[in-house]
Amino acid sequence: MSAAGTYRHLFTPLRLGPVTVANRIVFSAHLTNYAHAGRPTPQHAAYYAARAAGGAGLIVTEEHSTHPTDWPYEKLIHGFHRDVVDGYRRITDAVHAHGVPVFAQINHNGGQGSGLYSRLPVWAPSPVADPLFREVPKAVEAHELGEIVDGYATVAGHCVAGGFDGIELQCSHSSIVRGFLSPATNRRTDEYGGSLANRARLLLELVDAVRSTIGPGCALGVRLCGDELIEGGTTIDDAVAVARMVEATGQVDYLNTSIGVATATLYMIEASMQVPPGYAFYIPSALRQAVDLPVVGVGRFKDPLQADRALAEGVCDLVGVVRGQIADPDFARKARAGHATDIRTCLSCNQECVGRMGLNRWLGCIENPRAGKESAPVAAPRRRRRVVVVGGGPGGLQAAVTAASRGHSVVLFERQGRLGGQAHVAAAVPSRAEFFDVARNLITAARREGVELRVGVEATAAAVRAEGPDAVVVATGARPARPWWAGELARVVDVRDVLEGRVAPEGRVVVVDELGFHQATSTAELLADRGCAVEIVTSGMVVAQDLGVTLDMETWNVKAHARGIVQSTDLVPLGAAPGADGGVVLALQHHPTGTDQERACDWVVCAVHQEPEDDLFHALDGAPFEVHRVGDCLTPRRAHAAVVEGERVAVAL
Repeated sequence: MSAAGTYRHLFTPLRLGPVTVANRIVFSAHLTNYAHAGRPTPQHAAYYAARAAGGAGLIVTEEHSTHPTDWPYEKLIHGFHRDVVDGYRRITDAVHAHGVPVFAQINHNGGQGSGLYSRLPVWAPSPVADPLFREVPKAVEAHELGEIVDGYATVAGHCVAGGFDGIELQCSHSSIVRGFLSPATNRRTDEYGGSLANRARLLLELVDAVRSTIGPGCALGVRLCGDELIEGGTTIDDAVAVARMVEATGQVDYLNTSIGVATATLYMIEASMQVPPGYAFYIPSALRQAVDLPVVGVGRFKDPLQADRALAEGVCDLVGVVRGQIADPDFARKARAGHATDIRTCLSCNQECVGRMGLNRWLGCIENPRAGKESAPVAAPRRRRRVVVVGGGPGGLQAAVTAASRGHSVVLFERQGRLGGQAHVAAAVPSRAEFFDVARNLITAARREGVELRVGVEATAAAVRAEGPDAVVVATGARPARPWWAGELARVVDVRDVLEGRVAPEGRVVVVDELGFHQATSTAELLADRGCAVEIVTSGMVVAQDLGVTLDMETWNVKAHARGIVQSTDLVPLGAAPGADGGVVLALQHHPTGTDQERACDWVVCAVHQEPEDDLFHALDGAPFEVHRVGDCLTPRRAHAAVVEGERVAVAL
């Protein structure tokens, strides 16, 4: 079936005021941390251009700050500086080269920020501290309201001078406008507080000011939060009423949507795989029924068929696909060409996009090692070479795919009867099943690129040498390592023993979390679902502390509470001894106080560091060809490291 027959709506054009988009796929605004000294960079231009080349119908850039009091994170574009215009031109020229319109989102984050960078008090409608930043903002005074409006107009003018085709006002999850709209943060008693009409006054003034600045030749959109998901906050009924007010101005060309607040309920804005796709559909659906303006829907769109179905069912008029196009810039092009199965599907793991941003690093992607590096040139291969890859996990598969795509002859050995490596382990829990897409996508790409896959074949040093390779990439992964305190007790096992089905613990189970990530929580969840009484102990201050970075902490705690999983912190294992009926007595120390504790249980399951499977690498020492290690066999880490190293080594061949 042709792509046109498969997607009835996705690839139809639509007018947004003076701008026509060729299809309904929007690369919506999101933070990148690519700015330098408050200015856009060549990386911005290359990043957006890659998605335009990949067929997106519309690009909306990350936010541009409208006032010096708004500096919530270091690498923010300061749109109020006149010298941003040259950088804007680089972005718009790069996107327009592919025939795609590009809008600029402009914003003031209000009380959802701090004075850490600006050394100024943050502004907000009322002195209500944000739960994340915990800084009491200064209530905006009457003359400062005019300054805010003028700032938006100024930045809009800079954006027009920089060649943008439209402006989007960010009034949703992190915005001073959202702060004014929400009864939870707006406690004013003047004409900007109280009734919804008063709370929307600033928004409508901004619409007037920005439209006056950009004129009729540019599109103007407003992004609204449909449901803040906080007590006393904006509800869907409020959002519908505001949408009607915005439409009544006659000056706005489309509405975009959002869910949650970018601090208190951030985990619902950039939802991980723990949250079902389409979870936010009720917001654009409600707005679309209330207004005639085109409405953009968001909420974990993973594939083009899902997006087309949302359009067909009247959920929205356009579909915001962000992480899906970070993972695969050619998302739209592949779908339109009828090659949707070749799309590198987003995992919604949040490790390298949301997670890196939370650590103040530039945005990347666990699946796409080029994300964030689009402006860096890639050297052409020196010559066609014979490449042997050993190991069919993410690192080995990425090395094989990249090498083959660059013209090399590649054979990959995998000793197991299936490809995927530890991605199978990570995906063994139903709530983490989507993680296997990291391997599935690479397996599809390997076959497409002509990699010779030898599955169920042990690659000994002799077998590798017999292939006559020019280069070998060893990606043999890691094996469980028994912790020093475990002794030889049979009922002290590794999480991989459980997830790979070698053991089936019953009764009382203690899970020891030394990794601070999904390994312990996934196993605990699985065991609790099987009827075990589960306790997780960790030496950290919280169980699985890194789940906070990927926005999984909230959903984990909800599930742990529902399953009765006990979480015990600040405990260091010191030893394990035989217990009653073949069980285990685990000796623990509460390290802040130095007091000792014991846990009598039936099983202990360890989420601890692994050790490299590097025997083959050392066996090839002195070989007459290049030998490289990638991923866990170099040193055990997370999947993104394996993918990045597989790409890096293959490009260097």
